[in-house]
Amino acid sequence: MSALPEPYQRYAHPPVVQPAEVELSTERIPIAWVTDLRDPSLSVPIDARLIQRPEPAPPRDLTPLPLIDPIAARAFGVGAGAGMAGAGIGWGVGQAAAGIATVGGTTAVVVMLALWLLARAGRPSVHVRQEVHNHASWFGRNTTNL
Repeated sequence: MSALPEPYQRYAHPPVVQPAEVELSTERIPIAWVTDLRDPSLSVPIDARLIQRPEPAPPRDLTPLPLIDPIAARAFGVGAGAGMAGAGIGWGVGQAAAGIATVGGTTAVVVMLALWLLARAGRPSVHVRQEVHNHASWFGRNTTNL
């Protein structure tokens, strides 16, 4: 018996301890604390083996981009080439049309004159040739020979 008063005697004797099972760290289930879905301010423990590990991100391509987009440059080149070709064709057609547009009353007179000359082609013709020679000398003296 103890000299302690009755209400304190139960604290004087240590309680009987039952030996617990030994738990090895390799046998323990790994636990991960994650945010609760219902209350994001709380964390709940779950079995860490159930968590999917994220795949590592693939390496980024850090090569610099071209200054001008190649597809846009190709489209611009096709448009510019087609425009220049159209302008060249248009210029050529314009030149031809300008020649055709001059056909009018004057052309009719010229054609009639050409036909008249062809009709007279069998007849003898006279050719006149005139030569003029101008000679310039010192101090403003000029001579003309016919």
